[in-house]
Amino acid sequence: MVGRPKGIPKTGGRTKGAPNKATADLKAIAREHTPKAIQTLLTLMERDDSPATQLGAVKEIFDRAYGKATQPLAGDSSMDAIRTALTVAFINPGQDGSR
Repeated sequence: MVGRPKGIPKTGGRTKGAPNKATADLKAIAREHTPKAIQTLLTLMERDDSPATQLGAVKEIFDRAYGKATQPLAGDSSMDAIRTALTVAFINPGQDGSR
């Protein structure tokens, strides 16, 4: 067996809710430049001649304003949905603990 034995709780690491110090500086720098980045997206949306660039800028602005759209699971629309089920069975072990 590799790692900690079963039943021994994890120790170490960041406590739940503590900020990640490794990325905190990068996030702070990115936040400083957010207004300029949004302005750049607006400029691309309004002034770029390429429809693809304009659409990309609009999508990025919407994603930040409203969150990314949910993605449905893709499948073959001509086929029925796949139904799944989970069955849990409790098996009484033998007297020696084996099954």
